[in-house]
Amino acid sequence: MKILFEKFERFIVLTLMAFMMFAVLLATIEVGVILWQQMVKPPFLLLDVKEMMEVFGFILMVVIGLELLETIKAYLDKRVIHVEVVLLVAIVAVARKIIIMDYKEITPQMILAVAALVISLSIGFFAVRRALDGPGKNGAEKTDG
Repeated sequence: MKILFEKFERFIVLTLMAFMMFAVLLATIEVGVILWQQMVKPPFLLLDVKEMMEVFGFILMVVIGLELLETIKAYLDKRVIHVEVVLLVAIVAVARKIIIMDYKEITPQMILAVAALVISLSIGFFAVRRALDGPGKNGAEKTDG
């Protein structure tokens, strides 16, 4: 029964990887199409701020997809979900949301909520990173020299 479950789990993970790869490919093509469409519109080869934000949002979406793909790949290889990578994906996703926000239409409460989310994710990432590095890393250990 255990072997059957492991084969089923592997099949599901490989299927998810294939779906993710296809989604990242489609998103990359979409970025190219959007960029091309924006560049050929008058004024030729110039983008306004709104158009650049749209392109940047799609590019970050592709980066998020790649990071999620890396998480799935790491799970397939080591049967471990790396919390550090998941937090990085969340930080990139929030950054994407911040970039594409229309600041004329959001409330101060929304800005505070996003700020709290960024701070929480950053603290979480810092804590996980510090735990993974262990004490005395990053030049913090003392030497008797």
